[in-house]
Amino acid sequence: MSLTRVILANPRGFCAGVDRAIQMVELALQEFGAPIYVRHEIVHNVHVVRRLEEMGAIFTDELNDIPEGSVVIFSAHGVSEAIVAQAKQRQFQIFDATCPLVSKVHMQVVRYSRQGRECILIGHAKHPEVEGTMGHYSNEQGGMYLVETPEDIDALVLKNPAHVSYVTQTTLSVADTQQMIEQLKRKFPAIAGPAKEDICYATQNRQDAVDKLSTVCDTVLVIGSQKSSNSQRLADLAQRNGLKSYLIDDVSQLTADMLTDTKVLGVTAGASAPEHLVQTLLNHLKSRYQVQVETLDGPVEDMYFALPGVFRSLDVRKQRAEVVE
Repeated sequence: MSLTRVILANPRGFCAGVDRAIQMVELALQEFGAPIYVRHEIVHNVHVVRRLEEMGAIFTDELNDIPEGSVVIFSAHGVSEAIVAQAKQRQFQIFDATCPLVSKVHMQVVRYSRQGRECILIGHAKHPEVEGTMGHYSNEQGGMYLVETPEDIDALVLKNPAHVSYVTQTTLSVADTQQMIEQLKRKFPAIAGPAKEDICYATQNRQDAVDKLSTVCDTVLVIGSQKSSNSQRLADLAQRNGLKSYLIDDVSQLTADMLTDTKVLGVTAGASAPEHLVQTLLNHLKSRYQVQVETLDGPVEDMYFALPGVFRSLDVRKQRAEVVE
């Protein structure tokens, strides 16, 4: 069997939150000069991080490694209130690139904390978004709990099951998260939560596109980094749908055995993966196979998250400079 068709998922690649975070680092470098410091990787993609490092960004998880008074940007994944307090104490010039959809979850946690509700977070341990979200709960009379699996819910014991709430990490499997929410509601009938789960629109759309790919492809390649939760979920979903699936950073990780017995190949990219990686992969495939490239129909993503005030004027100046050039 020889590869004859490549079908691109739609939508794929950068989401509005990722685009906004990367712009903030670029504009900070333009305005303040190198180095600027970013607490954690701005987004989970090795190519994005490497390019920004070459421009003068320094990524670190330890605020103590940053010189006092430096320009510091919080990553798109968000940080805890303790990290914010520590950064202010060290007199950093702080800019927050937290995705607005993650900030929305933070605000829900703060509200539940003030109400004295215990709060359950559905998410993955050690993921920076989870660490940041957990760090917004401060009510010592209540409690915040992380659940990753149905077994975690079975084992969960609360102080007051009649006064409990839940939130979710934004980059989870939509289907798995819904099952977890339903299990929580069965175990804790009084549980309060958001009007709908906090899975972000981009995560939902990219998972829906992989479901579509799964009906017409033999194999799915997901462009994205291993650290990227939303990219991992895309590869998991394709595999769950009965396809071979591989998560690769770029074309250099593509091996011939990945395409064995593949006539129709599906290609997508996680929300933190730049489109040029997809195009490089396509060029590689076209140079080796006689392939027809198609793109699935899908929703148009016109979501835009405004830059913080100080960056809006910088962005306008950047656009004007590009026009002059």
